[in-house]
Amino acid sequence: MILVTGASGFLGKHLVRKLSAQGAPVRALYHNTLPSGSDRSLPNVSWQKADLLDVFDVEEAMQGVTHIYHCAAIVSFQPSTHLQMLHFNPESTANIVNQAIEQGITKMVYVSSVAALGRSGAEQKEITEEEEWGESGYNTAYGISKYLAETEVWRGIGEGLNAVIVNPGIILGEGDFDQGSAELMKVAFNEFPFYTKGSTGWADVHDVAAIMCELMNSAQDAERYIVSAGNYTYLEIFTMMAKALGKRPPHIYANSFITGLVWRFGKLQTLFGKRPLITKETASNAHSTSLYNNKKLLAALPTFSYTSIEETIQRMAKAFINGHNIK
Repeated sequence: MILVTGASGFLGKHLVRKLSAQGAPVRALYHNTLPSGSDRSLPNVSWQKADLLDVFDVEEAMQGVTHIYHCAAIVSFQPSTHLQMLHFNPESTANIVNQAIEQGITKMVYVSSVAALGRSGAEQKEITEEEEWGESGYNTAYGISKYLAETEVWRGIGEGLNAVIVNPGIILGEGDFDQGSAELMKVAFNEFPFYTKGSTGWADVHDVAAIMCELMNSAQDAERYIVSAGNYTYLEIFTMMAKALGKRPPHIYANSFITGLVWRFGKLQTLFGKRPLITKETASNAHSTSLYNNKKLLAALPTFSYTSIEETIQRMAKAFINGHNIK
């Protein structure tokens, strides 16, 4: 039995669909709401509600499980969620790891993030899997929470757990265009005029799911892998999205002063119950140049090749247009 945590999330849904198509029995965990539509009735998949902070729920969910894909996490850059995220992400991972060790599971694949590798600002060096975490004002609360969660997996590996860790860049693909990375498509559609010069790594959601499956079925153990099709600036990504939608790309450079005004205005919006698009953390990230080296994964999986980000964005744009009945 394969267990997928966070199965109702963006990556989790794509992973569960892939595993379902492969014919293996899957126990898909969700926290609050069952996925809608065809995901509810996927062959070989049984959905189960679980609170990963409850050790009894975790123990029950893992009965008969041999392989675990741990995708569950709170992903947010909103200040109001920081404490909840810093608690949930490490603690839920500790509960999964403890039960995995107790049951002697065969293998676990844990979804971390490039944010867990740390950020040091504007330096141009490529970041590899050997990067050591350092305290920095550029680290987000999300990054800290994923770093702490990742240390729980390394602790489990030290106690005999067979596990590998993936550190994806920003994951792009079809999904809920009102939240997460998919919301960037809506920003491009609305012709948001500003751009920054920051960059980071990016990956297709289908590639991330495929890599997780390949690593699960490989002999790789006690390793972590950066998952990134390439490093792109935010301007390059938004320009590709805008062109795919037939919209005007960003054309006004937003320096630190301008983005500072924007996130401060967003903070005022929270007083009226609105969720700001840009926060202090996302504004800082937008100016940070982070370059990620993806060679280790390609060496471990020599037959794997990444989907081009251009192709990913074309696919997202088509899904966005069809979903919004745009002509």
